[in-house]
Amino acid sequence: MITYRSTRGRAPELPFTDVLLAGLAVDGGLYVPMSLPTLNPTIDASMSYAELAAEVIWPFVDGAIERGAFDDMVSDTYAQFDDPDVAPLIDLGEGVWLCDLFHGPTLAFKDFAMQLLGRLLDFELGRRSDRVTVIGATSGDTGSAAIRALADRERVSVVMLHPEGRVSEVQRRQMTTVDSPNVTNLAVQGTFDDCQDLVKAAFGDMELRVGAKLAAVNSINWARVMAQTAYYVSAAARVAGGGPVSFSVPTGNFGNVLAAWYAKRMGLPIQQLIVASNRNDVLTRVMATGALSAEDVVPSLSPSMDIQVSSNFERLLFEASDGDSEAVTALLDEFRASGHSEVDPRWMERIRSEFDAGRVDDEETLEEMGRVHREYGMLIDPHTAVGLRAGREQRAGTDVPLIVMGTAHPAKFGDAVRAATGENPPMPDRVGDLMDMPEHFDVIPNSLDAIRPYLPLQSEIDGSG
Repeated sequence: MITYRSTRGRAPELPFTDVLLAGLAVDGGLYVPMSLPTLNPTIDASMSYAELAAEVIWPFVDGAIERGAFDDMVSDTYAQFDDPDVAPLIDLGEGVWLCDLFHGPTLAFKDFAMQLLGRLLDFELGRRSDRVTVIGATSGDTGSAAIRALADRERVSVVMLHPEGRVSEVQRRQMTTVDSPNVTNLAVQGTFDDCQDLVKAAFGDMELRVGAKLAAVNSINWARVMAQTAYYVSAAARVAGGGPVSFSVPTGNFGNVLAAWYAKRMGLPIQQLIVASNRNDVLTRVMATGALSAEDVVPSLSPSMDIQVSSNFERLLFEASDGDSEAVTALLDEFRASGHSEVDPRWMERIRSEFDAGRVDDEETLEEMGRVHREYGMLIDPHTAVGLRAGREQRAGTDVPLIVMGTAHPAKFGDAVRAATGENPPMPDRVGDLMDMPEHFDVIPNSLDAIRPYLPLQSEIDGSG
């Protein structure tokens, strides 16, 4: 059985199901596996996506959940996707491929992990006869995916924070039009980083964490990263068989591209990993300078990447430091206190050997969206455009296929698509009459005290307090 340890080194090792429910470690760190499995050599492109995903993910949960129950959850998860390939690939020529990850219920890549996470939570809570309050922060897509996965579940309450006015209208409505008794949407007067900090502050308040039985669905929860490794293995198998591939990944909170890196460590032959950032380019800057430096978040055409504090980068720092939790904690404490810290040059040497990075601003994003429309007759969303542009600019060579991860349906960002192409992206039928439905959310200030009333203690719910 694989067990998990915290990047801060001051929390107990836990089995998978405890990590699933904990999300963030009690010392404020992120859980990482004590060891990594090797990819099953029988995995190949002939398998269905659900079959392949189950084989890739199973070693992370082996010993904690029965295999039959797990396979059923995986199969049920991906049966909801509206493309038979689940993560279909489009050949753009010259060795460049686009992997569309938006065929799930909420039209974004977050569905791949979130829909499975919802089933895993429901299964484990039922087995324990327990309940939790899920608190999450979203820059747009995580919230709708989590709400869709968890709405109306008896053992889970959901409190989702989004930055007021900093998500697209479709993203907001996918969250706020869900009329379910176990779902609460809060618009925070601040940025995504503020929302993320509030979630971590809630977990850091032990009375609140324990009393409200908090759980996490952001990619601070290892289960999210774990589930995402599968679509990299699937794409590589279908494009190159057992040969090498490269990936370009639109990246804000670093969890998506980190999943690819873990897949590489499990044996996937990845030659190049390109971190594609928008104008909020903290990741590109740290790759270039070795300095973690937070600047003001500037609203962009790709709002899901409008982030200056990428939580999952902590996992990479921990791995690059050979598990030096004290040094990682000190570096991140300095960054939190001052907004700046210098990464150990030895760590950066290892990181740069694994990742390349590129920055794409709004003007370049529109140019790329327009180019793809002219040359291929396709509409793409602005995040995917960032991935394509950075991939083309940072690609090491044409001898290895480059797979760009298409992270959202263009209809989620209609204003940007119209500005780039003059076309109005049609809303898929499965979204329904989203734009006509009433919304349900409260606007709150950026403070933990403002959130407390929405996180009742379990003793209050049970009437025992």
